[in-house]
Order: sequence, then C-alpha cells, then structure tokens
Amino acid sequence: MAKKHNPPTLENLQKEHAPIRNTRREFKDSLSALERFAVFMTRRVGSMGFFLFLLLWTVIWLSWNIYGPVEHRFDPAPAFVIWLFASNILQLVLLPLIMVGQNIESRAADKRAQEDFFINQKAEREVGVILEHLENLDGMLDEIARKLNK
Repeated sequence: MAKKHNPPTLENLQKEHAPIRNTRREFKDSLSALERFAVFMTRRVGSMGFFLFLLLWTVIWLSWNIYGPVEHRFDPAPAFVIWLFASNILQLVLLPLIMVGQNIESRAADKRAQEDFFINQKAEREVGVILEHLENLDGMLDEIARKLNK
C-alpha cells in the first residue's frame, strides 16, 4: 500500500503565510519630509533634462556675455568667473543632496529585494506542498489501478 502522508491543506497554508505587502508604498510612507525632498531632487537633478537645461543656460550665459552688445552685458568677460563660481556652489549643494537621495533609494531597493526573497521562499514552500499533493494523488491512483486490475 502507498504511504499515507497528508500534506498541509490550502487553508493551513493561508493561515501560515501573511498576505503579500506593498513594501514600496510602506517605505515611501515612512520617509520624512526632508527625505522625500532629497528623493525628489535626486530624481529631478539626476535627469538628462536638468543636465541639458544647465548646459543650455551656460551656453546662453557665456555667449551673451562674450558676443552680446557691450552695454547690455551683465557679466562681461572675464567676469564669467562669477558664473563658474555660482555653478560650483550649485554643485557643492546638489552633490550631497543627490547622494542622500541615492542612499534612500538604495535602502528602498534593499527592502524590495528582501521582500522578493520572502515571496520566493513562500512560492517555493507552496510548490513543495503542491508536489506533495501530486505525489499523494499519484499514489492513490496507483492503488486504485491495482485494485481495478485484480
């Protein structure tokens, strides 16, 4: 006779495992206002649009102050150093802010990866249970086939 082994029922599995959570939403909700600002700035400043805006602004600034009418130049050469100084200040302020935002997003990615790992473990256990059920059914079908062939 086939070995009788009763794998856990679906009801037991549902009681054992918590429902899947939206960890991304939970993480976003847990951020402080300053952390949300850092993430916002990281996404905006770290974009090609912002890079192109700064590049365009620099070209316009330098072009106007080199080739524009002398009486209308607001920062004539070689005073464009002021623009270079201002852009360096901008970089000094934005660089740490971008790094903070990247660290926050890295923490969120780590939480998502951990949650994925838990979901994969849960799926693996459930597949194991399904395989046990199939083996049980296979044993029962073999037993029925033997009884019918007698």
